[in-house]
Amino acid sequence: MRYPLWRFGVFLIIAVWPLWWLYQAWIFALGPDPGKVLVDRLGLGVLVLLLISLCMTPLQKLSGWPGWIAVRRQLGLWCFAYACLHLAGYLFFILGLDWAQLGVELRHRPYIIVGALAWLCLLALAVTSNRYSQRRLGSRWKKLHRLSYCILGLGLLHFLWIVRADLEEWFVYAFIGGLLLIVRLPFIQRRIPRLTRPKAGISK
Repeated sequence: MRYPLWRFGVFLIIAVWPLWWLYQAWIFALGPDPGKVLVDRLGLGVLVLLLISLCMTPLQKLSGWPGWIAVRRQLGLWCFAYACLHLAGYLFFILGLDWAQLGVELRHRPYIIVGALAWLCLLALAVTSNRYSQRRLGSRWKKLHRLSYCILGLGLLHFLWIVRADLEEWFVYAFIGGLLLIVRLPFIQRRIPRLTRPKAGISK
């Protein structure tokens, strides 16, 4: 089976962005605190990739094109990869690998605990994203992967806690996330296929 060129292009872009940001941090092109900017950008990348991955199923139902679903799993894995880089950047650039300081950070910045919970949920989804896990878990696999919406909520709360006063950008992501949650409502789910499905039907 041929690997579509456009899919390769999408994933190449996603893979290159962290390297570009790291290069900018290395040459101090990200301001006086490049490490913090790098960590923030990686965290925002997690949220953006999560939102994009959650858009795949509604787009597939609206358009009938199966290509949206073809990239959903890879987007989810890239989302987890960005989350790992975000965590590593925090430990290295913010904490300076000072593990004794971690307890102080957790007490004064509880949003770190929220972010850690989101990372653990992403870990569970990444580990079970393979076909073996789908066969082994059966119907429980879909229930487990609905954690993606819980992760979205945790990610938005984590982001909100960080930005606090400057909420304009946060509201944009929260609005998109809210729309995706509305689309998941059962009566909306039942109406989307009827509006867009061709007469011949679309296999699930």
